[in-house]
Amino acid sequence: MLDAFDRAILRIIQRDAKTPQRKIAEAVNLSAAAVQRRIAAMESAGVVTKNVAIVEPDALGLGITAIVEVQLGDERSKSVDAAKALFRDTPEVQQCYFATGGVSFVLIIVTADMRSYEQLTRRLFGDNEAVRGYRTLIALDRVKFDTALIVPAVD
Repeated sequence: MLDAFDRAILRIIQRDAKTPQRKIAEAVNLSAAAVQRRIAAMESAGVVTKNVAIVEPDALGLGITAIVEVQLGDERSKSVDAAKALFRDTPEVQQCYFATGGVSFVLIIVTADMRSYEQLTRRLFGDNEAVRGYRTLIALDRVKFDTALIVPAVD
């Protein structure tokens, strides 16, 4: 169970995982050693799953961000598991959600250009017999991008 110290640490490291532990310790009123132990414990417990760098897509020439709703022909376990594996193993798929509400999956996809996007959609959806249909929304502007989860206070 996470206590108030753990939650305070999570708020900080979600904003910047490279924050020095001594600064975290000062902010949450613990020793640097205690912060280090708590972070290690949260990593071991699977609370903190990875530390990554967030890269600006435009810096890599990835100018297209698409939000795609995918509808499978059926939602039997075998079909869903195969789709999950395909989407998980496709680098252009940045996020994938198995969803309700008339669609099977919602994907966030980044590609260099529309030609690349079309080729990808043919492979993932058009030539995939498990996919009944898909709908694409192209993002015009990334208004907000945040990876930090809301860390509620301890009750």
